[in-house]
Amino acid sequence: MQANGAPVPIPVIDLHSVSKTYGNGKIEVTALHSVDLIVERGEFLAIMGPSGSGKSTMMNIIGCLDVPTRGRFSLDGVDVRTLDEAALAQVRLRKIGFVFQSFNLIPRTSALANVELPLIYQGLKPKERRVRALAALDAVGLGDRADHLPSELSGGQQQRAAVARALVSDPALLLADEPTGNLDSSSTAEVMALFAKLHAEGRTVVLITHEDEVASYASRVVRLRDGRVQSDERRTGPRGNGLAAPTLEGVAS
Repeated sequence: MQANGAPVPIPVIDLHSVSKTYGNGKIEVTALHSVDLIVERGEFLAIMGPSGSGKSTMMNIIGCLDVPTRGRFSLDGVDVRTLDEAALAQVRLRKIGFVFQSFNLIPRTSALANVELPLIYQGLKPKERRVRALAALDAVGLGDRADHLPSELSGGQQQRAAVARALVSDPALLLADEPTGNLDSSSTAEVMALFAKLHAEGRTVVLITHEDEVASYASRVVRLRDGRVQSDERRTGPRGNGLAAPTLEGVAS
């Protein structure tokens, strides 16, 4: 409880003394060394570091794609150590919206159908899937491109469709791995303005990047080196004005 009697907010991400070691016996490589990191709801965090710094390992742990060798990781109040593989899969499906460098859209399927995909896995009925997917596309400024195939969209539009797919389940965390790595400078600015807009609406965003220009949109930057947190810088606020588009507010969860 806080002093005013209100409950203490649960962090979206809580890493406590997290270490990750690969290999066994004589050949072991420790990718993370006793990392502590708390990300509160509504933060926009960029994780940076050179190759081999541990940022990909941290992303895999945060995304419940891997588990720590030592330490504790809680996602939205859930200690992942207590979950079996089936439960972890449900956490990935419902609590994390993934955005990848390569978009990962199904080529011969419309933007709308791509965005509906997580809802199919959740067992939602077709009518509700369509309503929520259209709202997600509207939220990223692609409401008029719902019936287009990925090949009919620009790179920036494809990534925005991928963001819509990540948002459609209303996850606790939006996790983006080098989301602008395949985009030109104009499309990069477009996609990063979208992330800034989503953050301004209260979304929790964590992105992995090696680009200072991309990280400059975040309100907090954590830099890793040799598996340790080298610096943790908080800024006054993210750059970018965002996109003028409707939000997912009001859509049934």
